Amino acid sequence: MEKAVLDKYPGSVVVKAPVSDGGEGLLDALACSTGAAIVHAPASDPLGRRIDAAYAISGDTAIIETAAACGLTLLSEDERNPMKTSTRGVGELILDAVGRGCRRFIVGLGGSATNDGGEGMTDVPGLIEAVKGMEFTLACDVSAPFVGVHGASRVFAPQKGATPREVEELEARMERRAAQILKLTGMDVRDVPGAGAAGGLGGAFLAFFGASIKPGIEVVLDAMGFDSILEGATLVVTGEGRSDRQTTMGKAPYGVLRHATAKGIPVALVSGSIEDRQELQKAGFGIVAAATPKEMPLREAMKPETAAANIRRAMLEIL
Repeated sequence: MEKAVLDKYPGSVVVKAPVSDGGEGLLDALACSTGAAIVHAPASDPLGRRIDAAYAISGDTAIIETAAACGLTLLSEDERNPMKTSTRGVGELILDAVGRGCRRFIVGLGGSATNDGGEGMTDVPGLIEAVKGMEFTLACDVSAPFVGVHGASRVFAPQKGATPREVEELEARMERRAAQILKLTGMDVRDVPGAGAAGGLGGAFLAFFGASIKPGIEVVLDAMGFDSILEGATLVVTGEGRSDRQTTMGKAPYGVLRHATAKGIPVALVSGSIEDRQELQKAGFGIVAAATPKEMPLREAMKPETAAANIRRAMLEIL
């Protein structure tokens, strides 16, 4: 995109701002935009194996992707089983950050392989006592409650490898976990929106740590000072792999759109593929462009050199 702009308008100033809506990529986006330092710590993966996990520190703030310790990508296809996976590694990363002087936490809840209601995390010895009075902000776009038809187990556990029978067993476990959380903290997380995020990890953060939940993209844009970055801009370009009506339900490009249009700056959307074009334009995207030609096979489109050429061409057409 930058190359296309500078080829077309050599005198332009291009500012690049990596963003994330709270899932994978949160750590890289915030580290890049805030200058946070990446650190590494030993942690348990979803199956309890020791791994080297990364998080970031900026001042007294730790930026943690829960997926770095309990993510689906840490497991092979045949290892995925939310009946066995645990969030213990997340608690270990938090405790490590406390030991390095962190008192504030930005936590992304996307991409977990777990459905333990955060029990693995809160069982880490000394964690609950160590974080008393500290500030936790959850970057999360999932509004699922802890239990129920739209809860963690029934909506997300099948995506993590659970069979229909296991889903019902997990639901029963989550009901028991909710009762335990109520007894220990006085908070009933069963129907709280977002408590079901990351297999109930959101509920544990809310009840035990007094966390607040914000849309992931808003957490990222606030942390990077995005409104200041927009000053003086004449065009904002954003995008994702595929854009459709779900883009307007809190995804990263929509967050960018809201901030830019509030300042009267036009926004172009350049994504790999585009569906629901009229709805996207109605939402406020001034230009909507698909980078990948319709006849191109996905395998070819995903090659880095092909993707770069497609994006550059789409950007030149927009300009």
